[in-house]
Amino acid sequence: MTWKNILILILVLALFATSLWVLLPLESERFGREGIRLGLDLKGGIHMVYEADLSSIESGKEAEAIDSAIAVIKKRVDILGVTEPVIQKQGENRILVELPGVSEAEKAKNLIGETALLEFRERIINEDGEEEWIPTTATIDGEEKVLNSSYFRENTRVGHDPYEGIVLFFEWNEEGSKLSEEITRRLLHKPLGIFLSGEHLLGADGQPIAPIVEAVITTSGIITGLTESEAIELSKLLNAGIIPIPLNPIYEQTISPILGANFIDLSARAGVIGIILVMLFMIIYYRLPGLLASLALIFYGCLVLALFKLIPVTLTLAGLGGFILSVGLAVDANVLIFERMKEEFRTGRTLGAAVEAGFERAWTAIRDSNITTFIACIILYWLGSAIVQSAPVTSFAATLFIGVAVSMFTAIVVTRTFLRLFVGTPLAPKISLFSIYSGRK
Repeated sequence: MTWKNILILILVLALFATSLWVLLPLESERFGREGIRLGLDLKGGIHMVYEADLSSIESGKEAEAIDSAIAVIKKRVDILGVTEPVIQKQGENRILVELPGVSEAEKAKNLIGETALLEFRERIINEDGEEEWIPTTATIDGEEKVLNSSYFRENTRVGHDPYEGIVLFFEWNEEGSKLSEEITRRLLHKPLGIFLSGEHLLGADGQPIAPIVEAVITTSGIITGLTESEAIELSKLLNAGIIPIPLNPIYEQTISPILGANFIDLSARAGVIGIILVMLFMIIYYRLPGLLASLALIFYGCLVLALFKLIPVTLTLAGLGGFILSVGLAVDANVLIFERMKEEFRTGRTLGAAVEAGFERAWTAIRDSNITTFIACIILYWLGSAIVQSAPVTSFAATLFIGVAVSMFTAIVVTRTFLRLFVGTPLAPKISLFSIYSGRK
């Protein structure tokens, strides 16, 4: 065995050890390990469809409004800490939202559908003698405008004031500063009510928040009376931006994670059984090369799953199908190589010559067949991400592409390296160990 082959073997073993380190434990809070990302059909979660009200949008700008709404929803979903959410346009005026692993449907729905618009209102006595809160306005450049959080800079933060307790700091943009200056000057020593999405914002004591204006406010201000958790959540919402159009939920489905767990268990069991049967066939039919191919198959499985965690790939049921299909293709490459080796043995070649010739002759067939698979995967991924926008389709394409790429590596490099270990050893002349063909015709 040459030094080159020894070096390759060391690299293969190092890669295998690294794959195991990345892969195991699959998921552990103690070691800070996250498991392989699972899609909605496996992990469970929430599937929601919103219909956008575009009646107030200028003609020709509907698509832009939908895109803006999707961008804001993505920022809000980040607050929930969801990995690999699906947020995409459906038809002309609908938005699909899929949140894997989220079980609190009501909280998620409120977070996504909330307009997150803080509006400042002043108190008046109407014609019936009753107290009423109306939007507070000011005239800027000849146009009357309502003071609200659309004039906030997206840098609100939560802090602690020694006198006021928990406070939410905000800053006005240039136009907001002008509005605030005019309004707070007019409402000095009067209450300024704060409303969230049309409802009076309530403090930690359950009472409406309506601070007395103590000074003219121009560049920044604070909101007091909130609990820390309420202030943090409101700050995140405000920094995520305002959804520019009303969204009406028209469909909602909570998918049980138990169903997903069953899918995973059944798929894992089927995968293990399938791999064991394939390995038995390879060992019985191809003998020692079949055993080495089985070891390479174990290496293949660990490396692919490690890549799924590192990239990361969101694994759906269709993605599992792509992974299992790639296992079959990995074995197929070894079959081509071993059949070529049998032909070389029939011509009377030694083990070393048969191994090298078998791999060289099989390479073109393996290369061409896998290139066509790569092309199909790229087209599927493009269709799934840009056209039909389907997570299962993209998951299938991604897992199959990665699996086939790794299968080429394991067949051409790993199995070949293992076979070269026996060249020049006492086992090399025993052709019956390396082929079902036991003699020369």
